[in-house]
Amino acid sequence: MTSDTERLLNFYRGQKPDSAGRNIEQIWNWDYNPLESTHDYIQWLFPLKQPSPVNPQAPILNPEVIEIFRNSQELRSRLLKSFLVMLDFYGLQCQDNDPNAVIITQAENYSERQANWLRRSNHNFLRITRILTCLHILGLEQYAIAFLDCLKQIYQTDAPIIGEVTYRYWNNAI
Repeated sequence: MTSDTERLLNFYRGQKPDSAGRNIEQIWNWDYNPLESTHDYIQWLFPLKQPSPVNPQAPILNPEVIEIFRNSQELRSRLLKSFLVMLDFYGLQCQDNDPNAVIITQAENYSERQANWLRRSNHNFLRITRILTCLHILGLEQYAIAFLDCLKQIYQTDAPIIGEVTYRYWNNAI
């Protein structure tokens, strides 16, 4: 097992902290302010195959860790928890009573929350691309698809803010 694999699995299982000393449960319990203003946690919650220029200490996905996530209900459940935290941050909610028919919609607080992230060239657009990609790679494809469907609806009303380039990145993420 590579060191990146061990670091990520230990973090995701709640056994060891990230490179900044935070455990996953702490991040899950953050309020909106640190979720917005802290920029080096998202790479731990939603790792990718490429190193992050923002957080070079974050682990990257390799075939071994991808297989472990895809075969572990526990790890996928914890990844889903990370996703639900971010959905709440964006003012969105997940309906997944039927895992084959996941739906993501705007929550009651959407208008309040979207004012914090739905702004031109916002760094959250990059985070959303990362989240979509990670969910797809690690075995939560149905959630990635439902998230993208919701983002498509948001784009219908907010295309000038989101922009065509960002929208293309979102579509190409899964």
